[in-house]
Amino acid sequence: MTGIDLTGLQTRPAQVWGGVRLVPLVRAEPVAGLRLHREVYVGHGHVVDVGDGTAYTSYIPHGFVADWSGNAGEGDAARESAAFGSRLGGVPETVPVRGAHHRLAKRGRGRGKSAGRPESRLRFLPLHLALEGYLALHFGGPKVVWEEWSRQAVREGLSPRAEAAYAGWSVPGLGEALRVFEIHPGQCGLMLYVADALAAAFVVPHPDDYRLLHPTLVEDLYGELIHQYAYYGAPVPEFTARIRDAAGGVRSLADLRAAALAQERAWAEAHDGLMARDLLRTSYAFERVYRMGGFELLRFLPPFLKGGAEQHIGELITDHKGRTAYLKTFRLSENQIRRGYLLRRLADCDWHLGRTAEALGTSYAEVARRIERAGLGSLLDAHVVARRVRESQEG
Repeated sequence: MTGIDLTGLQTRPAQVWGGVRLVPLVRAEPVAGLRLHREVYVGHGHVVDVGDGTAYTSYIPHGFVADWSGNAGEGDAARESAAFGSRLGGVPETVPVRGAHHRLAKRGRGRGKSAGRPESRLRFLPLHLALEGYLALHFGGPKVVWEEWSRQAVREGLSPRAEAAYAGWSVPGLGEALRVFEIHPGQCGLMLYVADALAAAFVVPHPDDYRLLHPTLVEDLYGELIHQYAYYGAPVPEFTARIRDAAGGVRSLADLRAAALAQERAWAEAHDGLMARDLLRTSYAFERVYRMGGFELLRFLPPFLKGGAEQHIGELITDHKGRTAYLKTFRLSENQIRRGYLLRRLADCDWHLGRTAEALGTSYAEVARRIERAGLGSLLDAHVVARRVRESQEG
């Protein structure tokens, strides 16, 4: 599957607050048969039982409930739709996100099975599906006991994996931008830019869902690059429509309306073809997490290509035609892209450092240094690697 299909969503002119640019996405018609609600979590964190006698505390910004029952707004489903973010003790700026083996998408409670009907709701944690997919990338580590790898690497793989992310309220200007942002009629999503770098895309099936979930964007997780751009980036220019009447083409309100619509179309084409190009046209690896009626919940990973292009991980719900009903993305930093690229190349070469060096067109010593810089140095047997480096240099 290639790219993200945003068929049915139209781009509207951006709104700007300092260095934050918010681009509305509007649907002419909501996606039929699916609604998205929020779920309350009591307390400031969420304790997850891994099942082997250990547990960990997870940062939960908010929970989502996907409902394809056709009864949105009635009974239990309506009562599910009040929720707020939660955070771990106080207001941390950075939030560690750890990989773990547990289900992050679960069937809804109560209604459905108890009434003798198929279950029609699914609870899941926004962005956690995507981040778990990234953290689980080749999580098992070396499949062959090469002597360069430590016993820990062979026995436990890459456990534990952790990445740092920033909570939305710590991104300068984001909270105020979301507060003053004008929500359009029919709006079902937005693309969020900081210093004109795409930070995240967010899409829901229905305008009412968007109005409920818009405030939760300040509770979401954002990458290190976005946090830095917000601090050091300059204000971005606002969208302005310039209608020139040098040839006398605007003679009525209808002419003025047509000229304004032409400006909106020009902005949408420039945005989709340039600013959002990397997100929309990248070839992703998709993994289905859950099938629900005529919809599928998937998460995706980028190809981890080097060369400066932005790369995103994310999750989405598609309908039977492959159109996007729900989308949430997280932009990876350069370091995260390099880690993903290195892990892919190691796995492709059966975790053999010599073969990996040949595939990368570099030296054995350089591959070892890259593993160290990627934060995976503790998985190497330092003595064996040092000996191999000396042998390669002497040879």
